[in-house]
Parts: sequence; C-alpha cells; structure tokens
Amino acid sequence: MVRDYLIIGAGPAGLQLAAALERDGRDYAVLERGRGPGTFFTRFPRHRQLISINKVHTGYRDPELRLRMDWNSLLSDDPELLFTRYSDDYFPRADDLVRYLADYAERTGVRAEYGAEVVRVSRPDGVFTVEAADGRTWRARRLIVATGVSRLNVPPIPGIELAERYDDFDTDPASFTDQRVLVIGKGNSAFETAESLMAKAAVIHVAGPHSLRMAWQTHFVGHLRAVNNNFLDSYQLKSQNAVLDGTVESVEKAADGGYRVVFRYARTTERLRELRYDRIILAAGFRFDASVFDDTCRPALVIDDRFPEQTAAYESVNVPDLYFAGTLTQQRDFKKSTNGFIHGFRYGVRALHRILDARYHDTPWPARPLPAAPEAIADAVVERVNRSSGLWQQFGFLGDVVGVDGDRAVYQEEVPLDLVTGGGLGPAAHRFVVDLEYGPGHADVDPFDISVPRVAENDAEHAGDSVYLHPVVRHYRDGVLDGTHHLAENLENDWDIPAVHQQPLTAFVKACLD
Repeated sequence: MVRDYLIIGAGPAGLQLAAALERDGRDYAVLERGRGPGTFFTRFPRHRQLISINKVHTGYRDPELRLRMDWNSLLSDDPELLFTRYSDDYFPRADDLVRYLADYAERTGVRAEYGAEVVRVSRPDGVFTVEAADGRTWRARRLIVATGVSRLNVPPIPGIELAERYDDFDTDPASFTDQRVLVIGKGNSAFETAESLMAKAAVIHVAGPHSLRMAWQTHFVGHLRAVNNNFLDSYQLKSQNAVLDGTVESVEKAADGGYRVVFRYARTTERLRELRYDRIILAAGFRFDASVFDDTCRPALVIDDRFPEQTAAYESVNVPDLYFAGTLTQQRDFKKSTNGFIHGFRYGVRALHRILDARYHDTPWPARPLPAAPEAIADAVVERVNRSSGLWQQFGFLGDVVGVDGDRAVYQEEVPLDLVTGGGLGPAAHRFVVDLEYGPGHADVDPFDISVPRVAENDAEHAGDSVYLHPVVRHYRDGVLDGTHHLAENLENDWDIPAVHQQPLTAFVKACLD
C-alpha cells in the first residue's frame, strides 16, 4: 500500500498537520517511536519547567488575540482545545503539555501508530519506504519529518565522552553537593541546569565559545531567557560562579580524581588555562538526526549539519516531496524568528498544509475578495495587524498578501515571505505584502538604556526608523519591489489611529496603484 502522506513524529507539529489531513479526509499515517504523543516532552526539559509562556489572563475575549500570549496551544477547529485549560502557570510544567498533546490527538482523531521507531528511510523507486525497528514498513509518495532536533549536540572535543550528558545525567542537586561543576553550553538547557545546582554545588562554571545573548534584547526567544538567568547574578556578584567565554580544548581524568580541562579563553591575554572539576555536564543543545536516511534520499544539511536545508515551501532542497515541520523549520529563520517553538511553527504547519493542498490537491491558497480601492485595502491590512496572532508570532517570516489586478483584489493570509518573493503565488500586477518587524539593529540596542534615543510613539513621519515591533507594508509591481511603508509603532500595539496609521497607509496604497 502506498499512502499519499507519512508523517514521522507525533509531537506538536506532527499532530497539528495530521489533524488537518484527517479533517480533509486525506490518506496519511503518523509514525511515533514513543508510546504516545509528545514523547520528547516526557524527558525534556530535564528540570520539567517549560519556558513557553502560558498567559491565561490577557484581558482579551477575542480568541485570536489571546493566542498572541498563548505559546503552547496548537491550531485546530475546536475552540475549546487550548492549552490554557490545562495549567494556570505562566511557565507551565512539561507534564501538562504531554497531557494536552494526548488529548489533542484523541479529540482530532489523529491516526498514529505508536512504538514505531524508524530506523531506515529510502527512496529507491521514487516512493519513500520507511522501516521500523520491529520490521514493519510503510510506503508513501510524500514524507513529512516532524521529529524535532532529537539528538544531543556533541562538539568534537577530545575526551568529551567523559562528560555527563544533559539527556541522561542525574538531575538531583544533592548529588552535586560541595562539588566543582563545569556546564558546557550557553543556551537555556545549560543555564537551566546551572541554576538548578546553585544551592548545592560549590562552584559552577558555564562555558561556551559564543557571546551570551539575552532574549529580551535580541527578541529571539531561544536566546537566554530571564527565567533561567539568575545564575548571571551569582556570577557578577562574585558568588563562586562564572561564565567562561572560550572553548574547551580537551577533557581528561585527573590522577587524583575528578577531571582536568584545558580551556582556551576568547578575550584575555591568558590564552590557555588548566581547570579542575569534579563533574562535567554537556548541555550544548540538540541537532537533527539524519542517520536514518540512506543515500537514495539523504537530505542536505546546513548550519554545522544541525538542520536539514529547506526551500521556502519547507521542502528539502535536494529530495523532492520530502518536507519538514515543526522545530526543524527553524533553518529558514535561524535565531531570527520563532519557527523553533510551538507558538511559531504552529503557523508554519498551517502554511505547509496549504502548500500541500495547492501542490497535490488543486486547492489554491485561501483567499477572500476585496474591493481594489486604496481605502478598502488599507482598512483590511490595519484590521489584520491589530488582530492576527500568526503575523504577531511569526514576525519577519509570515506575511499577509493583497494581490491587485485591475479592479479585482484578493487577500491571502500568513504566507511565508520567501514564498511570495520567490513567485510561489504566481504573477500579479500589484502585490502588497504586510508583516510585523523589528527595526534594523534592534538586537544591538539596550532597550533599558534611557540615553539611547528612539522614535516616539505614534510618530508617523519617522516610522521607518522604529526599532520596536511594527507593521511594514511592501509594494511589488510585477514581482519587483517598488515601495515600502512603515506604520508607526505604538506602546499597546494598536495600529488603528486614523491620522497616524490608516490615512498614511491609504495614501501609500493609492500612490502605488496610481
């Protein structure tokens, strides 16, 4: 039997895509190595607190606006199937997410086969063949990989095998009492680990070659989050902890017990130094596991071979009909937007579903007609930027598109920007593409430094200089960028002041169409 679709992975992305295929009556199956949905979250994060916010009380009644502050819910046709019903915690527990995913799979009717550990994927005859460890096989015309970054990232350091691994070390802080500990890595998993040990360990060093970046400054939520950065206080206030900037050159056992580490500093005159530790924990993040693909369909990898390389349609650049969903799609916006997280990739999954519909089922991207008048176009754009959760969460990556041809206009929502500029929607005399963006250099400005000048709120004249999140509208004439208009930033993110937002936008649209 050859299916139309096989999805590998019953995590958040795989479940949401499967729910959409189930609703549409498509021929598909989901393969999951675990005993139920969300296997990854039964183990990670190791200390069981998520850093995806769960803001139950927003003051909004509009469910679309509430999704702006709900980072864990998946998209579905069931308005009651929301994670906010499972926990009141702002940073919820991972076990609550596992419960939610199990209920999501059951209530949407997802057809998943559990205990199916994929060990080989091949494509000898133009059809994907997927083999499981127990000997079962499946065949499909299209394959969607939604496994996430499931493999621990192990840097090529001599002796690194002596370190304990984030994915299986003993998380009980008491086992680290009065010990000197090195944590290798500078991401949230490393700092989550260091923070958990502060009350028991004697000394903790967190080490990595790159500069530490704070999420509140870069607006990339994968950078260090405030919920994990109490450790920085203990470092800067000289409480026996430190962040080391540089590379671990080697690890070896010391004759008198513990470990000897050779460390190369990145920014001091002391280039090499020998350091001693009782315990070493490797927490350098995760990577995509491509080992199951044979030579007939092995996807190209990028970013130090940590992610599969993809087109604007989430398809492998070298294996046709091989698609990716979920956190793997962060290759498209690496450390810039939100495809690495549920609150971002849930909209990417919806976009992928629309792409599959258009390519294989003759169903064009959903569109609604609109009067081709500048006022109507401006009003439609303003309404969307003030309400949409997809544009809000996938800033700089997804955009709404207004196509104008003669006296006819159509409005299409949440299209990957690279798909639009690459011609994925076909030709049009005029296209207005709107997304939400931070201004250039926003990641290099300390938002709490009052000596740094910034554009005033609702300053339409200087809106193009804004660094805070704001709508940007670009006009393409016959596929070529022809003009750009910025809507003035607003403290409450309400871009609906007639003289500041609607009227300047209407004038821009009119000038473009004229």
